[in-house]
Amino acid sequence: MSDRIISEADMPFVNRELSWLRFNERVLEEACERENPPLERLKFLAITASNLDEFFMVRVAGLREQCRQGVKKRRPYGPSPQKQLKLIGAEVRRFMARQYTCLLRSILPALRKHGITVKKYAECSGGERRLLDTYYSRMVYPVLTPLAVDTSRPFPSLVNRSVNIAVRLHAGGSSEFALVQVPPVLPRLIPTAPGDGSFILIEDLICRHLDRLFPGRKIRSSALVRITRNGDLSIDEGAEDLMQEISKSIKKRKRGRPVRLELVRGCDDKTREFLRRRLGIKEQDIYELPGPLDLSGMMALATLPNRADLRLEPILPAEPTNLLGCRDLFEAIREHDRLVHHPYESFTCVTEFLRRAAEDPDVLAVKQTLYRVSGDSPIVRALERAAGNGKQVTVLVELKARFDEENNIHWARRLEQAGCHVIYGVEGLKTHCKILLVVRREGDTIRRYLHLGTGNYNDSTARLYTDLGLFTCREDYGEDAALLFNALTGSSGRITYRKFITAPDGMRRFFEEKIANEIRNAHSGRKSGITLKVNALSDAGIVRLLYEASCAGVPVRLIVRGICTLIPGVPEYSENIQVVSIVGQLLEHSRIYRFENGGDPQLYLGSADLMPRNLDRRVELIFPAEEEPVKKRLEAILALALADNVNARVMQPDGGYVLRCPDGEKKVNSQRLLSEIAHRQAKKHHNCTGCPDGRPIRNEED
Repeated sequence: MSDRIISEADMPFVNRELSWLRFNERVLEEACERENPPLERLKFLAITASNLDEFFMVRVAGLREQCRQGVKKRRPYGPSPQKQLKLIGAEVRRFMARQYTCLLRSILPALRKHGITVKKYAECSGGERRLLDTYYSRMVYPVLTPLAVDTSRPFPSLVNRSVNIAVRLHAGGSSEFALVQVPPVLPRLIPTAPGDGSFILIEDLICRHLDRLFPGRKIRSSALVRITRNGDLSIDEGAEDLMQEISKSIKKRKRGRPVRLELVRGCDDKTREFLRRRLGIKEQDIYELPGPLDLSGMMALATLPNRADLRLEPILPAEPTNLLGCRDLFEAIREHDRLVHHPYESFTCVTEFLRRAAEDPDVLAVKQTLYRVSGDSPIVRALERAAGNGKQVTVLVELKARFDEENNIHWARRLEQAGCHVIYGVEGLKTHCKILLVVRREGDTIRRYLHLGTGNYNDSTARLYTDLGLFTCREDYGEDAALLFNALTGSSGRITYRKFITAPDGMRRFFEEKIANEIRNAHSGRKSGITLKVNALSDAGIVRLLYEASCAGVPVRLIVRGICTLIPGVPEYSENIQVVSIVGQLLEHSRIYRFENGGDPQLYLGSADLMPRNLDRRVELIFPAEEEPVKKRLEAILALALADNVNARVMQPDGGYVLRCPDGEKKVNSQRLLSEIAHRQAKKHHNCTGCPDGRPIRNEED
């Protein structure tokens, strides 16, 4: 063991952007995995395309902006923006080539064997063409608007991520150009005949009938094009009306500066040069592709109804283990803390908690933070109901939640109309913590009931994302919750919490102290160890401390789904560090932080990943798990994640990932096992009790 001090400038690291691309490669591996059913594979492929769009809209756009501002200095732990863009370009081209190889040579042929085909118009029979031509005339043609580009008609502002058709027309001895947007209001996939599983892409149908859009003109060529624009909002948080300021910025996003131009392979040189000049885009930002543009649109085919045989068996939620047999949720929480694990256990317990609070005459106030909610949110309906019943309802709706700004503006207005007191976040910070506080009168006292979580109050994503929530009415937690909400809604200086750890004030210091304590324990011969389950690890200061812990002999186990700039297994830096990434049927989203603490392990849950934005630029919340049954359950979840040999990839000293295969051992699929455990517990309870009058807490939405 050594007491080594490591410099951030010299420590080994993986560039943040390249680490994210490697995460997307792990998702693509699921699309390429032939053991996965074909529609499941197509779903993963569509996810990789959607992920890549967001990567360009935010990360690449940010680097481009740095280049425009003349930023050339190499950061302490990363290359210059110019060098990063070169590395990204090369990686993305390789990645997109793999995407299309997977689609064209593997997934579509596999679907064809099961009677699902995506045809070209030319491959359709005479009867199919007649049906398609009729559909075009009735449904498509009336919606289309050809836009010529000449001296009197300027180049149109192509909508971000829209598929368009660039048309080159004959004009004497020269060329004229026009553009046609593929209408997003119509289905991307059109059945070639009712119920036969055969489809055609709408852009193929439009291309086949371009002559009707340009009567009397000779069409020299046409090409499908798609533009990706800068999607990061520039918001003046000091504006008098923040909601109006964000609404204006959302509109600008659709017309942001271009960062990527996608073309279907075969686009003629004159059309390509015309687009490049008019869009002001560099050659290095043009991507020629061998198949349909916008693979995220393939999600419509991946979710085709009545073909469950071509998808993985869904992981359906069971009744929460900790709430089985409980007739009254408030009484259950008073007995002891209740941990719930989604989506293995139903999220309905959270919506039911809020619904009952809305109806309970003894509930005086409800306070909640909302970052992302679903399209038809039962959470919002319950908050409205609570306000309608005379409760004092305060909701912090984070308007700056990226790509959910418009949705959140809608919910904020609706909650205000219902009589809720709505605030829009804290100036200069995003409020990312997940907390729900119910204040209830009980006799001559007031009791505070809490739900604290690792994920959003979103009933839709709660079926797809793994997250943890804790119900508690501990007095010290309740007092901390009151302090936190007062800080969010009012004005306060530095707050001393009894149990909560919050960012941006104390969370970085919390992790620094916890890691330092494990290093001291290792030096003194006491038990030491750090296990962290997060979505991302990219903060240079935390990475440096974890390297120092490794050098001191502290075993460090990291379960990091996405970005990880730390490199394990590097001699003299990280020989005691293991990094695992789990990419499977569900998206791993829960955050668990465990410290060995000399043989008396401390476990925490929270909303924060180990990134600079979480530690320094957001309102985040971490809270301890203190009751032994809760801690024991969290230990089991971590152990299963570390034992997974089906969904887990192990990071190598070169920064790459290797799928951890069973190699003759019993397969351990942590996601499936957690689902089976939840259902087994529920079944065991019902077999023992026969489900008498004490039915478990649930409602009609289960």
